[in-house]
Amino acid sequence: MVWRLVVLMCLLICDDLSRAQDYSDDAPPPPPREQENCDGIFVSYTFISREKEYPRLRNASAQSWAFKAMATVLNAGSFELKSWKIFIGFQHDEILVSAGGAVVMDGDDMPTSVGNGTFLSGFPQSDLKTSIVTAGDINQIEVRIPITGTQFGVKPPDVPMPKTISLANDGYKCPKPTLKKTSMSVCCTRNLKVEVKPKSTKFLPRQYGDLSFVYDIMQAYEGNYMAQVTIENNHPLGRLDHWNLTWEWMRGEFINSMRGAYTHKIDATDCIYGAAGQYYQGLDFSRVMNCQKNPIIGDLPSEKAKDEKVGYIPYCCRNGSLLPTIMDRTKSKAAFQLQVYKIPPDMNRTALYPPEKWKIVGVLNPDYKCGPPVRVDPTEYPDETGLLQVASSAIASWQVSCNITRPKTKTSRCCVSYSAFYNDSVVPCNTCACGCDDEETDTDNCNPNIPQMLLPSEALLVPFANRTAKARAWARLKHIDIPNPMPCGDNCGVSINWHINSDYRTGWTARITLFNWEEINFEDWFVAVEMKKAFLGYENIYSFNGTVLKDINNTLFFQGLPGLNWLMGEVNGSDPKTDPRVPGKQQSVISFRKKLTPGIKIKQGDGFPTKLYFNGEECSLPTEFPTGDGIRNPPVNLVPLILLTLVTSMLITHHFH
Repeated sequence: MVWRLVVLMCLLICDDLSRAQDYSDDAPPPPPREQENCDGIFVSYTFISREKEYPRLRNASAQSWAFKAMATVLNAGSFELKSWKIFIGFQHDEILVSAGGAVVMDGDDMPTSVGNGTFLSGFPQSDLKTSIVTAGDINQIEVRIPITGTQFGVKPPDVPMPKTISLANDGYKCPKPTLKKTSMSVCCTRNLKVEVKPKSTKFLPRQYGDLSFVYDIMQAYEGNYMAQVTIENNHPLGRLDHWNLTWEWMRGEFINSMRGAYTHKIDATDCIYGAAGQYYQGLDFSRVMNCQKNPIIGDLPSEKAKDEKVGYIPYCCRNGSLLPTIMDRTKSKAAFQLQVYKIPPDMNRTALYPPEKWKIVGVLNPDYKCGPPVRVDPTEYPDETGLLQVASSAIASWQVSCNITRPKTKTSRCCVSYSAFYNDSVVPCNTCACGCDDEETDTDNCNPNIPQMLLPSEALLVPFANRTAKARAWARLKHIDIPNPMPCGDNCGVSINWHINSDYRTGWTARITLFNWEEINFEDWFVAVEMKKAFLGYENIYSFNGTVLKDINNTLFFQGLPGLNWLMGEVNGSDPKTDPRVPGKQQSVISFRKKLTPGIKIKQGDGFPTKLYFNGEECSLPTEFPTGDGIRNPPVNLVPLILLTLVTSMLITHHFH
């Protein structure tokens, strides 16, 4: 009897121990109630800690704090989430230093300012499967993003939480997030009002972008693969000249060879002294093209298009020019191929990852912001054998969509000046229209914050550095105060003068003049002019080719005629020692009729552009117009002078008689 009692007590003690072990401090806390009730995508943000940074300041709003947080994205629904992306509405001038398992969608390198919020997307885990098909494997249905950064201005015990968080994928709707002291969460569900088309494949459909890249894996081997990059310009006013493309290899890859393009630096140093050199002991790295983590890639000149070693790629070798389709559809696309070597643990031929953080820039072209690579249906290509009705597919394809971002104040790369027949003063380009941060601008001797001084028309023909004397003389002639210091220059590579040439009862004319202050030439240039009030009255342009774009905000599209499509660069004057440099110029007169624009008031500014673009770049416009009552020399009335002469003559004649 006693031994039975002892056994029973042992069982009870063991059971208590097991229960204590199940609910010890090491066990993960139960999920929040909002997550348990979510039938969709559960997004959360948890503030963990922060620490005061140097320098230590008394001004609380200027003090910086290093913070740590954790964002999570959990697929708690019954549909797989492809290429997840979230928005975190930071609001305390945060600087994002790291985000594990995610990249900033606009391609910015970290650290990056995110004080107005930022979009994050997944890498390398971009898709979240469902619990149903993974037997609840948390590693396949959830991603955790440890975040570190710097924030300003929130003094303890207040907690620097974001304004909002949400899922940014199409087809989902997110309510207002639930906010607690140190956490924020939201359950985003599928939007039933958005029709989701049934997909025949498991990949996302291709998205529209002003500019798009497609990264196709054409051939895959053990340890390396062959890829093709295709660039397409989809925007009617978008353009690139002498483009340079860069991205970031995320898994130690390097470029062994290329066709149709080249890297600006041929260097294997990072491979030899890195993980690639340790793995590829027998590889001759002197023949490797580039081992940089962030290579810079440029286009080849047109004479290399038929080169057997580096050419023979469709759409390659355009000297970096990517034109809008309205100019030439065949020149709106570019392509090149590259052989990429991988390192462990990605040696399997199916371990394929595209580069991240794509950026592309041109010379005096729009700025493009690019999103992350998104897996799409494999690209189909015509079969190399030439058989009809046969197409081959890429092994895998990713798309990168980029959109044009318009320049902020004083960050344009071209500018516009205004003049008119009814006012002999020119309204020049704005002060620092293209920035005053360059080394050539001495803001100690010029004022970047005051308007430009009015100029005589001939001053437009000389560089800004040679205009000072003309501006001072004109101000004295017109009795205008001369500031001290005088305003800084516009610092623009291209300037455009819009001149109202005439105004009569049934119509009016304007003259447009392009000035190229750069040393490079612009081939196949174009100008797009948005006319808010005068668009319908456009009649003709006489020295350029003009096209009416009704669907693009009442825009007139001008380009050079065949043989006149070059805007030459700046050259020396006749005597380089004494004469100023001379810009390249193109000019034409434009005629308008008033029949379709009744009530148009040319002298009140209706004849000037609302927006103007050069090669896709939006140019800085003046903040004022020449007015009809402007300062100008009064015309001489000859009638009183003639009468006075006659009277004097009669008096003299009468006196001598």
